[in-house]
Amino acid sequence: MNLDLEDNTALVTASSSGLGLASAKALAREGANVVICARSENGLSEAEREIEAMDGGDVLSVPTDITDPDEIEALVEATVEEFGGLDHLVTSAGGPPSGPFLDTTERDWYAAYDLLVMSAVWLTKRAHPHLVASDAGTVVNITSTSVREAIDGLVLSNAVRRGVIGLMKTQAREFAPDVRVNAVLPGAHETPRIQELVEAALERGEYDSYEDGLADWASDIPMSRVGDPMELGDAVAFLSSDRASFINGVSLPVDGGRLRS
Repeated sequence: MNLDLEDNTALVTASSSGLGLASAKALAREGANVVICARSENGLSEAEREIEAMDGGDVLSVPTDITDPDEIEALVEATVEEFGGLDHLVTSAGGPPSGPFLDTTERDWYAAYDLLVMSAVWLTKRAHPHLVASDAGTVVNITSTSVREAIDGLVLSNAVRRGVIGLMKTQAREFAPDVRVNAVLPGAHETPRIQELVEAALERGEYDSYEDGLADWASDIPMSRVGDPMELGDAVAFLSSDRASFINGVSLPVDGGRLRS
């Protein structure tokens, strides 16, 4: 399926690795120009090279702290200056610290809210006029299946990410018909984060091999495997395209069927 994204411009946050990078790759592969960002330049250069190697749209990398509204404003301005506009926004953010409720400090709650919710608020507010000016403006929020079913030990993600879904549903009604807003709810994918967790458990002797560790992560997934990050990226690219032109206000699980709700 040709998604007709050639010459579109997409801004993807937290995109030096993991699901953000996979989303940027999927959009670039379909011909979109992509802007990627992360706090540190260390991973951005490698991510930029990987996207350029796909021989799709052009790529621009901008070091950005998405918990700083001034840096977000500069990021959107750099996007528009480089490519002349902005058609698609993909909001992604690293996960907040894990832990149970009683071990979570008040400062942890405020930091998680800035990271997960306010970053999406600041991004959509700055991007909105440019998305409206586009013929096909879209927003896709990358969240987590924790917005549907709580995950043990992830109280911050369980509680705070749900605010992104409320924001998405509100914006989907307020921004339509000029801009569509949706969310994807990724389950377990073989991202650097999961790789680190499996390798750490392997060193502790919990698994006999890396493959055994991945199999454990997939034990409650009907598809009997964890996802490839590009599978999530493809869903983001589809929702950003006109092929999804009547899909608005949707929270799409991409989890191999693990969710029961």
